[in-house]
Parts: sequence; structure tokens; C-alpha cells
Amino acid sequence: MLSITSSGQKLCDGISRREILRIGGLGVCGLGLSHLLGNISQASSLSEPGKAKSCIVLFLMGGPPQHSTWDPKPLAPDNVRGDIAPISTSLPGVHFGELMPQLAQRADKLAVLRAVSTNDNAHSSSGYYMLTGKPHTPQNVENANPGAPNDWPNWGSVLQRLTEPRGQLPGSVRLPNHIFNTDGSVWPGQDGGMLGHGVDPWLFRCQPASPDYKIQEFQLTDDVTLDRLASRRSLARMLDERIEAGSNATRLGSFSAQQQRAYGLLSSAVSRNAFDLNSESPETRARYGDSQFGQSCLLARKLVEADVRLVQVNWYRGPEEPTDAPCWDSHVNETKRLKEVLVPPTDMAFSALLDDLEERGLLDETLVVCMSEFGRTPKFNGRAGRDHWGPVFSVALAGGGIKGGTVYGASDEMGAYPAQGIVKPEDLTATIFHCLGFPPETLFYDNVNRPNPVSRGNVIEGILG
Repeated sequence: MLSITSSGQKLCDGISRREILRIGGLGVCGLGLSHLLGNISQASSLSEPGKAKSCIVLFLMGGPPQHSTWDPKPLAPDNVRGDIAPISTSLPGVHFGELMPQLAQRADKLAVLRAVSTNDNAHSSSGYYMLTGKPHTPQNVENANPGAPNDWPNWGSVLQRLTEPRGQLPGSVRLPNHIFNTDGSVWPGQDGGMLGHGVDPWLFRCQPASPDYKIQEFQLTDDVTLDRLASRRSLARMLDERIEAGSNATRLGSFSAQQQRAYGLLSSAVSRNAFDLNSESPETRARYGDSQFGQSCLLARKLVEADVRLVQVNWYRGPEEPTDAPCWDSHVNETKRLKEVLVPPTDMAFSALLDDLEERGLLDETLVVCMSEFGRTPKFNGRAGRDHWGPVFSVALAGGGIKGGTVYGASDEMGAYPAQGIVKPEDLTATIFHCLGFPPETLFYDNVNRPNPVSRGNVIEGILG
């Protein structure tokens, strides 16, 4: 059933979460920890925390145009509407862009947020905001690099701080590449930030659609057998014991734990199988399509099956990408790129992922988020493209506690600004953690033991199942 909703800003007792957190800060002036936690418990969100076990984030870096995908504007002028026509979906009265016919058929599984806003028009700083729930200081800074004061941890890093790994694989993974600008600068918000590199989401660089696909981290050289690896492990353990008395025990313990994980990854058949696409049937691989993005989505499904909590699939940026319109950054010839390069592989892969998870009984316990750093300008520029636009854009979610068949919020008639139900990145962050079982007031501690809430945003109650 379709529902169109917008958010409230208060809890059931009329107190905002920001006020609760402000009051909680009084603990240093006399309130005990048990009193603080009691206040937080009483002021928890309207619905119980979700029970999703994992989250898959599909990050379409560059910024898809909302007008040609999730939020078409058929009554707008030609230079806003564009050449991508709207099509009906499985929800009466709801339309998507015509290049997404498979997702249109699965709209009953989706919650589409049509009034997401960062008010930031720079890839790097707006991306940081979307991936952490913290606004960049200052906003609208392109080619920004990681580092203080913009060192809030990535979602996957926070999850790794809050939880223990459930197997040999790390708690969060990025693939098939990191996110970077044309000048090579790496966006902030992709790593552990102030929590340190020990909780960085693991980056697996790969080209899973390539015939010679393999991940180097899981390859032993020809001269190293598993038996020889075991011998090396025994030698390393003996050396650790010899130097332990004269070393920093905490640091050594951390290093030893990392060693154990590395050896476990190399020697575990379960870990290796999680990255082995040849173990999938040709029919399954074909469902996802032969694009790098499609096969990366299949890889994400395998990783959540192997108990990885968060997998972030970044749109693959290969060397053949045009410098004036790389990935979804459609400054030039937008319609042509949407039709030939961008939307069909996304429609195919996202739809296949939803179907595959559902058929395996995993969709209810896997939250899927399809997002980007911002959207595109309402009007086309002089090069038949659209430029950066942070005031309003769309995000789609499914599975993992999300109520399908929902359109939340709305943009104005030009797709330029929020008209109702605005969602800020901190609200999206709060909702993701809520679905994973962590209310936004949940505290994680940095490396000097300072408490931080996972989000100061509001859970988007209207999209929860």
C-alpha cells in the first residue's frame, strides 16, 4: 500500500533528541551514568530498534539527476523535465524515470525519500556529510581531504566500534574502489576518522566483472602453501612471545589480533568463498549484469551471507571515464550517458539484488540503501548536462525493517527544493542505525574515551515497517 509521509521533530514526550543529548551532557556536572542512560532509555524513538543484521549501501558517486530517476517532473518546462519520460510503477500514482522499468515493477519493496538535502554542492564535502551524518566544515569545499576537523567516522567504522566481527571477515567492507575526485583527492568520510585506522572499512580493490577477476589480498604466492603459511604463523607467534615482555602490551595485542585475522582470512575456505564469484551459477551472475557495478552488487550479497555487517558498493570509476562527466557527474550530454552507461546497469543490478536477497530469505534482515552525495540542477546547462545540486535529491531504501511502497516527502514542481518531509543526512544516519538495532542515542567512544551519539538526527518513522 502506498503511503506519502513526512517527519515530526519531537519524541512522544514532546522533547527533541537534541535536547535529550544536551541534557545528557550535564552528566559531567553531577548526573551519574546510570541516570543519563535512564534518560536516554525513556526518550528512545517511537518504534523499537530494528533487527536488520546487515546493510548494503549502493553509492552512485557523482550525483544522479532526481528528475530522470526517482522523482520525474512531467509538468515542468522542457529544460527541466528532460527527455527521460516518466513511467508508471507498481504503486498507483507513483512514477519513476523510464530507464528504470525493473525497479518500477518493484516499487512496492522500496521507500523513496524525495526531499533529501545537504545544501552542499561540492562532491567531497557533501559526500562526507552523506557518509557520516556530519556536515563538513565549511560546506561547499571541493577536493577536500580527510582530517580534522572533518574526521567523523564512516558508518562502517562506527559499526565496527560498536560490535565485534561475526566471523573471519571484517565487520565492514568497501568495494570495488574508494571514492576520489578527478585530481586524485580522496573524499573524507570513508575511513575511521577520529577512531583511527584500526576501524577503517576494509577496502577491496577489484574488477569483479573482468575475466581475470581476483582479489590480491586472498592470493598466496605460488611458493607459499597453506602448510608453509601455518609454519610462518607458528614462527610469528614465537617471536611475539619473545618480545612481549619488552613491548607495549596493548599495541602488541592489537597487532596480534590483526595478524590472527589476516591468517584466518587466508586459510579460511568460508572467507575465500565469499569473494569467489565462480561459485555462483552463470544464471545468477547474468541476472546482475556484466557491469562492474552489477557484479559488485552480487559480491555484496555474498559478503552479507558471510556475516559482514556493512558493505558499501561504490560506482566503479574506470580509466575510460570522461574527465568532464565521470561516473554520475553528468555535466555534459546527460541523457546520452543515462541511457547508454548509467541507468540500465543500475536498474538491473539493484533489482537483481532485491530479488536475490528475497529468494534467499535475507531481504527482511538486510537493509539496502541506494544513495549519492547530491542530485543535479533543475535546469540543463549549455552543454546538455546538469550541474551539482545539494538542496534536494532522492534516496531509495528497501528491506531490513523498511516499509515498502512508501514515498516520503516531496520536492517542489521543479525538483529544486524540498516541499515537505525534508530529510537531512543525520536523519538518514539515525534511520540506518535504528534499523541495525542501535537507537540514535547509542554512544560510541573515541580513542580518548569521549562518548559520542551515533547520530543527532531523527529516525524517519514514516518509512519503517
